[in-house]
Amino acid sequence: MKVTLPILETATRTERWRTEEDTRASAARLARHPCIASAFIELQGDLGAGKTTFTRHLLRALGVQGRIKSPTYTVVEPHEAAGFPAWHFDFYRFDDPRELEDAGLRDIFAGPGLKVAEWPEKAAAALPVADLQVRIEALANDERNVTITANTPLGEELLA
Repeated sequence: MKVTLPILETATRTERWRTEEDTRASAARLARHPCIASAFIELQGDLGAGKTTFTRHLLRALGVQGRIKSPTYTVVEPHEAAGFPAWHFDFYRFDDPRELEDAGLRDIFAGPGLKVAEWPEKAAAALPVADLQVRIEALANDERNVTITANTPLGEELLA
């Protein structure tokens, strides 16, 4: 597994997604960074906050074709982005972080490619430090407050 030391002072950006187009635009901005190909991104938020929608827009912006479905029941969905693998995880159904090891997913995190994880807190003890943490808060008017935090130097580069 790639060992990444967290940065001592985190860089943070906040955004307001008023429409799905705002979500798409934020994902497209992130996809333009060349270092996205080796990033680990944690998505946090309640059910229905927009984690899967954001991931779909990110993967589309990276050139992924075909159906992009939520890995809620399969835990992980592999995709081929433009020149690198991309992995979409959903740990919602995990009850014990050791399930990551039991499922053989540690090898994916040790290998190349983009990793995007929904419900990372369910497997936190077994996951590496995320380069970016994206916290999505759904508001009553269908808007979203989004806080993006860089936890590593690569994450800081992605936020720049």
